Amino acid sequence: MLEKIKYSLNCEWFLIAKGYFMKRILVVFFIFAGFQAVYASDKLKVVTTFTVIADIAQNIAGDAAEVVSITKPGAEIHGYQPTPGDLVRAINADLILWNGLNLELWFEKFISQLGNAPYYTVSEGIEPLEIAEGAYIGLPNPHAWMGVKSAFVYVDNIEKALSAEDPKNAQIYRLNASNYKNKITNIVRPLIEELQQVPSNKRWLVTCEGAFSYFAKDFGLKELYLWPMNSEQVGTPKQIQKVIDGVRNNEIPVVFCESTVNTRPAKRVAQDTGVAYGGELYVDSLSNIDGPVPTFLDLLRVTSTTVINGIVDNL
Repeated sequence: MLEKIKYSLNCEWFLIAKGYFMKRILVVFFIFAGFQAVYASDKLKVVTTFTVIADIAQNIAGDAAEVVSITKPGAEIHGYQPTPGDLVRAINADLILWNGLNLELWFEKFISQLGNAPYYTVSEGIEPLEIAEGAYIGLPNPHAWMGVKSAFVYVDNIEKALSAEDPKNAQIYRLNASNYKNKITNIVRPLIEELQQVPSNKRWLVTCEGAFSYFAKDFGLKELYLWPMNSEQVGTPKQIQKVIDGVRNNEIPVVFCESTVNTRPAKRVAQDTGVAYGGELYVDSLSNIDGPVPTFLDLLRVTSTTVINGIVDNL
């Protein structure tokens, strides 16, 4: 009988203690949640579809807004499959920025779960270059951020979106956008001038995916690629032979490939033609902070320099 009484008392004490601590935990949780809500209300929360747009937006926003990317660094964004964790990061968005031009087909399903936040297409106003072949022939090439002129359109569109949703910080956004465009110009202009010293018949850009049409146009490069857009049919014997023939017929000195795809087809072209493999180019995604291209400015610098060095060093 005494043991039952002790057991009952212990259970009662445990339940009281448990209830006390649970209440304390709940109080702390609600205080923390309230603090987060107050903090969140101070800054605009901007959700973007991939890291390139996120970095551009963060440079324009500065400390006035919080910017997150749905996709992670290094991700292949064409056929991306969002995870529950992606949804958690994107919840409570005040503004959504996406590329458009048929790039993020997965995003149209994802966006329905993000509530009623306004969303803006950052490529709006760009004169798109058409995909020249394959299943997507005639559709706009979505990689417009790789062109200098079109990158400026991205900056202007993002600045306008931020200002529209957060007018009290509009002056900050305008100033940051202007400074950011100057940084892009300072990186790209000397590299374009350097490339002009190369004979025009050697100014070729050979890649795996046809993701560099805007870049090639602004840099005065002719373009050759294995496949027009990332899809299931990549690196086929027919695609490889087409580029092998193009490299030989035009005496192209070097080939490259993107960082987010299989590089073996490009290396096969280099091996079979006896030309140099110039390395990996960055286009769809930034790297982690300790990687080669943690920012969009780094992406422009590294990709441009890799292309120019690859051409010049193999003339």
